[in-house]
Amino acid sequence: MRVLVVDDDIQIIRAMKINLRARGHDVDTAGEGADALRLAAERHPDVVLLDLGLPDMEGLDVIRRLRGWSQVPIIVLSARHSAGEKVRCLDSGADDYVTKPFGMDELLARMRAAERRSVRGEEAPVVRTASFSIDLGAKRVLRDDEEVRLTPTEWHILEILARNAGQLVSQRRLLHDVWGPAYQSETNYLRVYMAQLRRKLEPDPGRPRYLITEAGRGYRFENTS
Repeated sequence: MRVLVVDDDIQIIRAMKINLRARGHDVDTAGEGADALRLAAERHPDVVLLDLGLPDMEGLDVIRRLRGWSQVPIIVLSARHSAGEKVRCLDSGADDYVTKPFGMDELLARMRAAERRSVRGEEAPVVRTASFSIDLGAKRVLRDDEEVRLTPTEWHILEILARNAGQLVSQRRLLHDVWGPAYQSETNYLRVYMAQLRRKLEPDPGRPRYLITEAGRGYRFENTS
């Protein structure tokens, strides 16, 4: 795949180029956010590896600007460990967050997973209910012919549930897939985001028909008429 590495640390750039090229990937690099945005438009990478501490703009701004026109998978690589920072990145449109230092094998696995999700999305169907429709390829939800604005985290949760319609998706799996392995006990995250999704999608959020809770176990998407 073609990889865009965005980091202002010359040593990290050099190490990433060597490791990624040794595994057969094409690599472009940028040390500033403006260069990253330009290269993303010119080179059409399959995945972006993004550090947050850039000299000309915050990595969050790069994520938001990219998401204005591109669905390229974005994996944040950062030394910042706070939960709030990770949540802000994911809500702004990042697909994954890896803290430094990290192992190259883990990073490569995350890159492959992000690419698989991207490819599946391009070929994905539209899931229709009596109240709304979910276009898994275009990553959008329509209700009464109007688009429902979802945050990237809300979308990620809804996508996982819709792709597993009728099946229980455990709390642990949702937390792992959306926030990462360090968050598998943060069930309060799910309660907050599921409440938000129900307010946006359910005809009666207090009596959900589509986004069903199985207490203590997980959640299920029911495509009912």
